[in-house]
Amino acid sequence: MNLNYGPEYKNFKKEVISFCKKWEGVHFVDEAKSPLTPITKVGGKKITRTEWQSILIKEGYFARSIPKEYGGYGGESDVIKNRIIASEFSNHGVPSPMSGQGIDMLVPTLLELGTEQQKKQYIEKTLLGEIIWCQGYSEPNAGSDLASLQTKGELVDGNWVINGQKIWTSTAQYSQMMFCLVRTEPEAKKHAGISYLLIPMETPGIEIRPLVDMTLKAGFNEVFFTNVTIPEANIVGKRGEGWAVANATLTHERGSLTNPNATMNRVNSLINIMKKETINGKKLIDIPVYRDKLMTLQAKVMAFQSNSLRVLSAKLNPGQDVKMAGMIQKYYGTELRHELEGFAVDVMGEIGTLYESSPHLRDKGSWQFLYMYYLGLIIGGGTSQIQKNIIAERGLGMPREPKVQEA
Repeated sequence: MNLNYGPEYKNFKKEVISFCKKWEGVHFVDEAKSPLTPITKVGGKKITRTEWQSILIKEGYFARSIPKEYGGYGGESDVIKNRIIASEFSNHGVPSPMSGQGIDMLVPTLLELGTEQQKKQYIEKTLLGEIIWCQGYSEPNAGSDLASLQTKGELVDGNWVINGQKIWTSTAQYSQMMFCLVRTEPEAKKHAGISYLLIPMETPGIEIRPLVDMTLKAGFNEVFFTNVTIPEANIVGKRGEGWAVANATLTHERGSLTNPNATMNRVNSLINIMKKETINGKKLIDIPVYRDKLMTLQAKVMAFQSNSLRVLSAKLNPGQDVKMAGMIQKYYGTELRHELEGFAVDVMGEIGTLYESSPHLRDKGSWQFLYMYYLGLIIGGGTSQIQKNIIAERGLGMPREPKVQEA
């Protein structure tokens, strides 16, 4: 693989670096509290995330290939430039563009399959962070076997009337909209009877119940629908063909769950901690067993970065399996990130057992939080076990796992 970018990309890289130097020191303030939390510019000026998104779009560092009429930059799709932007933002500590299920998953889906009205109504506001989206897929009895979902949608007098329940819905309590899979053809085969609907979260009949997890935060929710009524036009794709739309969305989700640059930044943060913390007067970085494990993790992250080039290559070369490359990246990235966060908690010893309000926390307790949080991301977008089965069967051509025979 030739990793030489060439003169055009070298000049573009210089432009990105110049922009990053201008904005070095900008950071989000307590970002977890709100998707639109202000960020502070050097000199004390505060701007909202919406304003930051606008700056990035105007400069062409976000939404590059999204047409201007939908709020994007209006340039050509160029995955190499996108990679340069992500790498340099990470290298200089400049806030990345806002991400999330709406931006990373729904916007590409609407560009591919949405109506003109849907594109104009939702894409620009989603890019700016004015509309936050959640995903209504999983149900109590439909997780890995998602096509078994039972939430029902009936067309009554030009409106969809929805009844049922979703679970493990991330950010539902903060979202204005949900993209949701609903069974609209009860007599059809399970994959054929599903439609993909867009549901305003303030619609009467929606009840959200936050699920507090082991992080002591409600990252997931249950969502109940009781005669929730939305316009017929809020369907993406054709009626009963939502499974194909959902597969398009899921492909984008698997790519959004992993970020090699962010993972390497975490390694560098851990190195800084290990250079400062001591056991019996000896720095953690100088203890052979810890240093050996750290080097192993660093090598794994470098392999993770290299594999991201395979995804890039698949996107650049027609005929290569982009979906399979993304699935491998998702599996490897989420497992690696959890291993890294777990090692950090272990290596910090007693300090690693502290959480939240303790004055002795390192990095504000982010290691403890993310160690637990990544248990959920390993499941999100398809569990690691499911990912490995699909990679083995569809990617490597191995036989399907034998089913247990009933007695």
